[in-house]
Amino acid sequence: MPGPTISTDILILLYGLLLVAGVLATRISSRFGLPALLLFMGIGMVVGSDITGFIFFDDSNLAQLIGVAALVVILFEGGLQTKWSSIRSVLAPAISLATFGVLVTTAVVATAVHFVFDFGWIESFLFGAIIGSTDAAAVFSAFKGKNISPKVGATLEAESGSNDPMAMFLTILALDFMTTADTTVWDGIWMFLLQIVVGALAGILLGQLSRWMINHLKLDSGGLHAVLMISMAFLTYGVAAYFEGSGLLAVYLAAMTIGNAHTAHEVTIVQFSEALAWIMQIIMFVILGLLVFPRQLVEPDLMWKGLLVSFVLMFLARPIAVYLSTLGMAFTSKEKLFISWAGLKGAVPIVLATFPLIAGIEDGQLIFNAVFFVVVTSALIQGTTLTPLASRLGLLGPEKIRSPYTIALVSSKRSQYQLIAYVVTDASSMIGKTLADITLPPNTVVNAIVRNDYLIPPNGQTMIEPGDLLYVLASSYRHDQLDQKFGEDGLERIDP
Repeated sequence: MPGPTISTDILILLYGLLLVAGVLATRISSRFGLPALLLFMGIGMVVGSDITGFIFFDDSNLAQLIGVAALVVILFEGGLQTKWSSIRSVLAPAISLATFGVLVTTAVVATAVHFVFDFGWIESFLFGAIIGSTDAAAVFSAFKGKNISPKVGATLEAESGSNDPMAMFLTILALDFMTTADTTVWDGIWMFLLQIVVGALAGILLGQLSRWMINHLKLDSGGLHAVLMISMAFLTYGVAAYFEGSGLLAVYLAAMTIGNAHTAHEVTIVQFSEALAWIMQIIMFVILGLLVFPRQLVEPDLMWKGLLVSFVLMFLARPIAVYLSTLGMAFTSKEKLFISWAGLKGAVPIVLATFPLIAGIEDGQLIFNAVFFVVVTSALIQGTTLTPLASRLGLLGPEKIRSPYTIALVSSKRSQYQLIAYVVTDASSMIGKTLADITLPPNTVVNAIVRNDYLIPPNGQTMIEPGDLLYVLASSYRHDQLDQKFGEDGLERIDP
């Protein structure tokens, strides 16, 4: 039964408390290695209907709307920071994992669900499709600040950013078979091709348009450029979805198009997108936690069946999918093992699990509860052991260097100049030289140096030391030239 009516003031108070609790939960997450999504969902469950009675929430449609909107922002933020140079060499395995890998995972999980839950084959396939993809939010969050092997990290990030369309396609196809009598396999193949082609075209074209807008439109405030880009992310999703394409794929590709172009206001856009992505993650996971009735999750029958399916997913389905998807590709056994274990589940399966609820499928609530249980199990077991496993397998390097300062060139006018950060590695040939000794491309100057967390105003006699962060003011036309020059001298670019 719905709880008592809550006034607007109290709702705003609760909303503020939930956001504060979500932000504080990230500190617990980083300290103890717990995935943040578990803490966010836990907050939602604690204030949910059958524990404290603060909030009664069972609106699957609203939860789905919030979930999809959050995924748009999260994928956009992830796409902005996915560099083409890092994923180009792993494109084949990433695409294979995002398509064939999801299909294999779906099939293996569906087989287990058929016998464990005694579902029909189509219903079991629906469950497998819902749980088949890795979660971009979970993967991006798990790897943020971690120096995972570049090939492995790039493969996982590219896979998690692009495999949602396959999972959504398989979920919708299974629902069509359950609710529409004349659905055929050919309908499914056509739907898949349409989703991929339209989604890719919409993403690339609207990404190019967004890049042009950010470089040419003169807005009164620098912050409006970031708002414009987020608005374009939602527009991209809507346009792709309207023409029956994959909106999530379109958003990810559009963000990559923008993020790899060295656009104006790059730092502002990335920082705003990151902040908004955190807000959306907190809201989404809290709402999804509210949608769960905790007493149903601890029913013995659901717990042992959910655990069994979770173990099949982690120890059988995902490894089989990874090994089959990367056959003949240059991955070591350790790398394949880690990629298998890093198939984190998160928001996407839970959001997809609302589809059967909305469609009125007979076992819709059971499917949602079971999917939620599997996601929690995956996050708890895999998420907390991911970094130790990477270290044990020799795939984890020192933490990525991040500047304690945020230095950006912000202008309300159009400018061809940007500040770019480079770190001086121990092998750099510039060590021991002064800035006056360094030959830079025309119209390029070192504006600031961060050394041992202190900002140093440079001059021609400033000597370069290992670990220095050089902030270089350069024309956008010189970016590639500067990257090549500094790369040869042993400097690495640090993204904003």
